[in-house]
This record gives sequence, C-alpha cells and structure tokens, in this order.
Amino acid sequence: MSNATNIQGGVHQTQKHDSAHKHVSGQAEYIDDINEPSGLLHAYLGLSEIANGKITSMDFSAVEAEDDVIGVLTAADIKGENDISPTGKKDDPVFAENIDFHGQPIFAVVAKTRDAARRAAKLAKIEYETASHITDIADAIAQDYPLVTEPLTLQRGDAPKALEAAENRINGQMRIGGQDHFYLEGHIAMAIPGEDDDVLVYSSTQHPSEVQHMVGHVLDIPSHAITVNVRRMGGGFGGKETQSNLFAAVAALAAKKYNQAVKIRPDRDDDMIATGKRHDFLVDYDVGFEKDGKITALDATFAARCGNSADLSGPVTDRALFHADNCYYFPDVTLKSKPYKTNTVSNTAFRGFGGPQGMLGGERVIEEIAYALGKDPLEIRKANFYGETSRNITPYHQEINDNIIGQIVEQLETSSDYQARRKAIIEFNKNKGIIRKGIALTPVKFGISFTATWYNQAGALVHIYNDGSIHLNHGGTEMGQGLNTKVAQVLADEFQVDLSRIKITATNTGKVPNTSATAASSGSDLNGMAAANAAHQIKERLIKFARETHNVSEDEIAFISNYVQIGNKKISFDEFIHSAYMARVQLSAAGFYKTPDIHWDREAGKGRPFYYFAYGASVSEVSIDTLTGEYQIDRADILHDVGKSLNPAIDIGQIEGGFVQGMGWLTTEELWWDDAGRLRTHAPSTYKIPLASDRPRIFNVSLADWSENREMTIRRSKAVGEPPFMLANSVLEALSMAVASERDYEICPRLDAPATPERVLLAVEKLKGG
Repeated sequence: MSNATNIQGGVHQTQKHDSAHKHVSGQAEYIDDINEPSGLLHAYLGLSEIANGKITSMDFSAVEAEDDVIGVLTAADIKGENDISPTGKKDDPVFAENIDFHGQPIFAVVAKTRDAARRAAKLAKIEYETASHITDIADAIAQDYPLVTEPLTLQRGDAPKALEAAENRINGQMRIGGQDHFYLEGHIAMAIPGEDDDVLVYSSTQHPSEVQHMVGHVLDIPSHAITVNVRRMGGGFGGKETQSNLFAAVAALAAKKYNQAVKIRPDRDDDMIATGKRHDFLVDYDVGFEKDGKITALDATFAARCGNSADLSGPVTDRALFHADNCYYFPDVTLKSKPYKTNTVSNTAFRGFGGPQGMLGGERVIEEIAYALGKDPLEIRKANFYGETSRNITPYHQEINDNIIGQIVEQLETSSDYQARRKAIIEFNKNKGIIRKGIALTPVKFGISFTATWYNQAGALVHIYNDGSIHLNHGGTEMGQGLNTKVAQVLADEFQVDLSRIKITATNTGKVPNTSATAASSGSDLNGMAAANAAHQIKERLIKFARETHNVSEDEIAFISNYVQIGNKKISFDEFIHSAYMARVQLSAAGFYKTPDIHWDREAGKGRPFYYFAYGASVSEVSIDTLTGEYQIDRADILHDVGKSLNPAIDIGQIEGGFVQGMGWLTTEELWWDDAGRLRTHAPSTYKIPLASDRPRIFNVSLADWSENREMTIRRSKAVGEPPFMLANSVLEALSMAVASERDYEICPRLDAPATPERVLLAVEKLKGG
C-alpha cells in the first residue's frame, strides 16, 4: 500500500491556521462569547490585603446586603478538598484560611451581574493577624526560608577537585527576572450544572483533564460526572496549565450550590495579581577554564522564587538544570536547584518551563570567559560545543546523538555576515559616541518531552461519516499555536484527502479521556501520532474490505488524492467510504501514542528524559543610548531547526513570536513588589510587553530545511513551541557588548535580566566610574 501526496493541505505544506480568518475578523468564539444560559450568575474573587498572616474574622454583611448579590462562597462551602495543588502537596487552597501572599483568594461573591459581584467583593471586612513576609530570593536565602519541594542535584565527575586544579577560575552571580504570561484572553470559566452530580465546565485551560480532576476533588465527585470543554484559548504560554484550576473550581462550586450556570472572569489586574508567573532565579556560578576558553569544571546553584506553594516549581527548577549546559560539554560539573518559598503568588509553568533561566545562566558563564580572555564569545562557544561522537554526555548522563548545532551556527554565521558586522561594530564603537552598538550570536539546544514520563501520552478520536466527511478530536488544546491545523494535516495526509474534508472539534474530556497538558512543546508530537494511529486502525479495516470485496492484494490498494485505487479501479473516497459503511465496516477509531525510549531517575540524577533535541541560533544587533540607557534592536537573524516541518508558515510564526516574547522577558518585562508585598506591575500601564514597534527593524527568520528528526516523530518533524523563546538570549548579550564598549570590552558588564533601560544606564555609569 502506498500514498500519493497531491492533496490540498497535507503535511509539509504551508497552510493557514484554521482559525486565522476568525481571529482577525472577530468571529473566533471564546468562552466570554458563548451565548449565556438563561439565569447565568457571575462570580468574583475576594483577595487578601496582606502578604503573610492569619484571618481573624470575616464580615460579609455589607456584601450580602448589596442588590443582585446571591451569596458568598468561602472554604466552608467546599464539600471535598480545599486544594487544587497539581502535585498533590495540599498547599494550594481554593480559598485560603491562612494568608501566604498579597492577593491570595479567600472568598468569592456570586451575583446576578459581573459588575455587582465585582463591586460587592470590595465591601467585605476582613481582619488579619499579620506576620513578616519575604518577596525576594536573596532574602529567602539569607533567612533560610523553606523550600517548596525537594531540590535536585545533577553531577558528573568531581567539580570541586577540577575547580581547584583549574588554570583560570571565575565566580559570579546573575539575577534573572520573572515574567507575566499576559495572554490576550484572561482566565475565565463557565460551569453549567446537570442532573445528579453532573457539571459541564467551559475552561480556558491547557490541561482539561487536570481541571476535571480538580473540580472533582473540590466537589467530592468522580471525574465521570465532570465534562471539560475547550474550543480555543486566547493564548496560554503555560499560564493556563495549572492556574485555570482555581477559576473552574469556583465556577463549578457556585453552579452546583445555586443550581444555576455561573461564569467567572477576573479583571486583568486581579488576574495578574492572583495567578502565577515565570520563576525568578538567582544563579551563583564557579567556573574553571583553560587559556583557549575550554571549560574544565562548573559548579552552579539555581535558586528560584517559587512563591507560596509548590505548584510546578519542582519540575521547573529541574528543567532549569537540564538546560544549564545548553550546547556545551562540561567535563566535571555539579548543578543544584534551590526552589525557595516566598510570600508571593505561586510561580508556575511558562514557555520553556525553567529551561530559559537555566540556559541564560549557562550563557553568562560563556560570556564571562570571553571577556576574561579578550575573545569573541562565539569563539568560546565553539570551543565548548558538544561533540558528535565524544564529549557528548550531559550532566544528567544522557548521550546526545542528534547534535547539529555546529552546522546550524556555521550556516547562520555566514548568512548573517556575523564576522564582518562584528568588526564594523567594534570600529564604530571606537569613536566613543553617545550611541554604542553590540552584536551577539547565541545557540539553543532544547530537550523535548515531559520529564514527568507518564505525561508523554496522547489520545485521539477519529470518525469517518458515511458521506466521506471526517471528524477529528484529540487531547491537545488550541491556544493560537496552530496545533489543530497540524494534527488535521496529519490526518489529511494519512487518508490522502483535502484538509477541507476534516472538521476539528473542541477538546472534550468526554471524547478523549486522561489527556496530558498541551505543554512541553509536545502537542504536535503526541497528538499528531495519536491521530495517525487512529487513522491506521481505520485504514487497516478499509484495506481488508477492499481486498476481500475486489479480490486484490494489499499492494494493489492505495489512497491517492481523494480517491482509492483498487487494482485498476479508481473509486472516489466518498463512494468508497459509503460502500464500506453499507458493508458494516467500523469507520471510527480511538488512537493512542506514548513516547518510546525515555526514562528518568530523579533520585540518581540520571536517565534519558528527552526523546530528542531541537536546535537553533540567532544573531542580534542592538544600539544603546549611553545617556539614557534606551536601546533598539536593529536586526535579528534566526536559523531554527524544526526537523521536517509539518507546516512552515505556522512554524515560522511560532519562531517569530517566541523570539519577541523572549526579547520582552530579557528587556522590558519587569515584575516589582513593594515593601508591603504588593505586586505593583499588574496592568499594561505598569508592565511593558513588547510592542510592534519594538520588534527588530530587520527580522530574518529561516528554517533549517535540511534537517530531519532522527527519531520516529510525526513525519520526522520537531517541536517548535518553546525552543525559539531562548533565541532571544542574543539580545541580552548584544546589549552587554554595547555596554562593555565603554571600557573597550575589558570587563563583563554582568547585566541582570531584564536589562531595562535603567539597568543598561546604571551599567554604563558603573563602567565609566571604573
């Protein structure tokens, strides 16, 4: 049996996002656009006004006296567990009784209108017994605050001994800031009660099955009574992996209590205050190296501000360590995580899941060595790249057998004219003008798979109706990244039919159970393979039917461009499917896939946590104003590895978006808490994400079209969601070079992230002052 490829919308073709026209025309339906059920009620959260302490009394009389208020929910209304911790640590209550951070939810008001609920929530009289609080990682370390989960150590060789024997040695510290997800659609949930225990939950979530489980825990009902539906999200970036649990649980709790549909949607301010963000890190490093820049030993500790609960801080800080090596071989290495509790909102998943912070710490080490030796950082990078057959064991003892970073960097170095541009920039900076320039080329190696091995599974449901139309449902969620389009392309390719024949339906826990989060860049890998598996099952039945009906061998049957070739007959797909239906052939299948050959022993710090690696590199050129610290990105050149691309247009969009979001994290997106423990950067007025005008003036993005995944992934493609985020590391290092020109590149400026204009100016002034 063979397949042809002359169809509209199959794999490896540029195809528009299935909802692109709806996004730009306003026709895309999100939860707040769904026609509201009759009698819909609205819930709104009441948040704590202290950062640490106990509630001594709560008076809701003024709240309940307000017109249109139906009632108030507190911890006392929860029949099941007052906990939505994704790891089962029971440290993440729906409604807090002891306060761990300013803005922690402690009650919810339910009213006939959202405005009434929102206004009434401000009228509650809560009295507290306050305690001292800590919001900063350095303070948590100094005061020996507890860890929220068990730390991890990765070790190979004897780093302390190798450091003592090192020819050269540098130690230092780097602060790496957090980041708010700033999804366009904020958190929202709507719950509709059914008979018995049943409840239907519309949730803006990346993890429908976890929402299902958490609602069950809170209501004390089994998962089979809860159906979670997700058509699309207006962005997620990891912020809707666990943080959606709160809003779904509150909506469901209120819906079952009042037996009416309930919707909850916080303001942007409250959304930012009450939900987790990217982890801040404080990285301490001690590196030994030879005169040619080759690293001999590294000892580094990655301390993280985790917030009030564990959430996903364990796996996030683990992945930071997994990526501290980036593309570099460390002969003797010790890496340690320190996931500290702080009196801030519990930090959570964010694109890269700790990988960006780990990688940035590793790149700072490379930068330090380059300035110490007076060399181009790119030269130091090349000297330390992993080998292809030797020097290829990671700190977690995984052998790298797909290394293409040398080829990626060589191609980009040439296509971007990096060497000539760097030489010209050094000449320009010799004039010591107000404007200084910098340029940097940085690589990316990012591991693909959930390190929680059991999440590396997916399901899909495929129906072919007797008119030849195809229904596709899978366990992944669509948040604008084009997952649905890619999986549909896989299905179109399997059956060799046009993409227009396939209907993609909302993710629904009643159709595909036990779904994994759409995260870890694994959406297409897992769900594409599950859909292909379902197609294979149906095709096996169809081939058997064709073979028996037409008395031909399997080799004489082929699916080709909306037809089925059977011997010398060519039958339309519609006609063939109808005849199969009439012959009582099952035209539906539930597909399944689990990633092979991965394992991880956390206690030993050894294993193969990643199925494969995605690679990329970027060159960024910047200009800074040494009088104000302001800067602009003049040009960015990117070459990225997506294997054999399922959809080049969608992949390039992900790369562009990931780079700009990473650029925001490293430059303008600053989180700031005041002395009272209040987050003050909680709205667009105080929290600056990149604008269209902040993008690189020249922006060249290319796919490594020669690359093909060596592992048996879906059509030999590679993940693209998270790896491009770290391409923005070149922006920070280019800013560093521009600052360093003040002292002729003799000193590493040690820019912390985000490198806001204030930090750039202070760094310039520090070098001026010697």
